[in-house]
Parts: sequence; C-alpha cells; structure tokens
Amino acid sequence: MLEEFKTFINKGNVVTIAVGLVMALAFQEIVTAVLDGVINPIISAIFGEGTYQDIGFDIGDARISIGLVIDAIIYFLAVAFFLFLVVKAYNRWRRTDPTALPSDNELLAEIRDLLTVQQQPRP
Repeated sequence: MLEEFKTFINKGNVVTIAVGLVMALAFQEIVTAVLDGVINPIISAIFGEGTYQDIGFDIGDARISIGLVIDAIIYFLAVAFFLFLVVKAYNRWRRTDPTALPSDNELLAEIRDLLTVQQQPRP
C-alpha cells in the first residue's frame, strides 16, 4: 500500500499541484486586501454608501443587496486580471529562459533544415 501511495504521489504531480494550491491561497489574500482596502471603499464612496452591503434596496422585509453582486463581479475580474499578468510574465520569462527546451515543432523544423543542408550537392 505504501508503494502504491508513493506511485500516486509521483505519478500525478501531486506535489506540484499542492504548491500551486498553496500559492493560490496566498495570492487570494493579496487580492482580498487590495479589494477590501482600496477598490471597495472607492466604489462605496461613489454610490454614497458606507459599505458594499448598503448598496441595494428593500422589498418588504427582504434586502436585495446589489453590492454583494458587484463585489463578486469585481473580485472575479481582479483575480482574472492578476492571473493574466502572472501568466503573461511567466510566458515572457520562459521565452528568455536559456534552459527552456524548444517545442516539438521547433525541433522538427531544425531537423528538417539540417537534412536539407546535408542533401544539397557539394561542389
């Protein structure tokens, strides 16, 4: 059973996934701090309310909180934007990384070019 568990850990890149999850949770704290400390107060001030929960209206005894919906949308867009920036920076770093391996297409093109050069008649 221990051997199967070891195979499971190594086969599925569980460690890589775990590191990514921990990084995502830490990243969530940054996004939440930016939203709660900067973005949300600005939007609340624009609507003339103290907090997001105050943006909305009442129907009878029920409170329709438009602010919570706005908060969820802004949170999603902020996370998507920050992740876009991280992926963009990572892709730029990979292109400039000298240890990055070429893609299959690049290798095949290089092999083709070498074969073409070797097949040309020599003077």
